[in-house]
Amino acid sequence: MRVGIGYDVHRLCAGRPLILGGVDIPAVLGLEGHSDADVLTHAVIDALLGACALPDIGRQFPDSDPAYAGISSLKLLERTRELLAEAGYRPHNIDGVIAAEAPRLAPHIEAMRVGLARCLELDVGAVNVKATTTEKLGFVGGEEGMAAWAVATVEPLE
Repeated sequence: MRVGIGYDVHRLCAGRPLILGGVDIPAVLGLEGHSDADVLTHAVIDALLGACALPDIGRQFPDSDPAYAGISSLKLLERTRELLAEAGYRPHNIDGVIAAEAPRLAPHIEAMRVGLARCLELDVGAVNVKATTTEKLGFVGGEEGMAAWAVATVEPLE
């Protein structure tokens, strides 16, 4: 068993959808980025890559490549699962947390878990997602952006 950790942050902006864990969340502001800017999925990707000592998300899917402009991060997660398999590993479990002041994310957590599990070919019981605020502190508390952390375990392919 191997363990990895991932972290991502994106600035909030007008005119963009808010996608978290592959779920389109109704919100006034979305996240700025080259892809869909899904901070949770990006953190999960980096956690998985880190567990296998593979290059990080920025090197695997560079924002300088037009192929990734506007792409769904779930597609990047599927490709990450393939990279893991090529390295001789498969995901075992995921635990993620999103830091955001608004909107309220609790109603969307289950859909995030289901979507991430499907992409990783995991049972939904192997994927956990939590949401928290930062009590109005820092850039998240000031509603300038959102952050996410994830821990992943991987196991060798049989």
